[in-house]
Amino acid sequence: MSSFLKLAGDLSDWNVYRKAVIICDVTELFIRRAFRESTRTIDQMRQAARSCKQNIVEGVSDGTVSVEMCLKLLGVARGSARELLEDYGDFLRQNGLETWSSGDSRTTTTRKYCIENDDPIDFVAKCRERSDETVANIMITQIRQIDAMLAAVMKRIEADFISEGGIREAMNAARRQSRGY
Repeated sequence: MSSFLKLAGDLSDWNVYRKAVIICDVTELFIRRAFRESTRTIDQMRQAARSCKQNIVEGVSDGTVSVEMCLKLLGVARGSARELLEDYGDFLRQNGLETWSSGDSRTTTTRKYCIENDDPIDFVAKCRERSDETVANIMITQIRQIDAMLAAVMKRIEADFISEGGIREAMNAARRQSRGY
């Protein structure tokens, strides 16, 4: 008998999920260190980072029964990441700090490090040693990467849906197969 459910397994091996954990953990480190007084920005940044990670988990899990819900939640994760990207950019601009350009050698080095490293513990430890300005720029690079990764995951889900269909089609095919049609 054919199986039609695509159950989500352990996400800890998914690179996009591990990047979301890094974003969540480094953002927590950053806001505790960079903001001297309580502001709405702290809550916004914390919630945006958390929303990115949690919506990846929920979206992939909901993808078992609904491609539409999966795509919606991954879209929310992507929107949350972009919101956080804006907050880091605002922090740099509002504090008169430098925002690294895409061609800056520091951005290139950071981009390479972010691609090759996805261990949240190591990443947080390295960020702990850096200035707030450097951490904000690192996070801008990391968030741009997860944005592209989420877009690629969404395009892959779209392609899979177009070629394989959704759960209703899979359920009907499994029922026909079990009946010998």
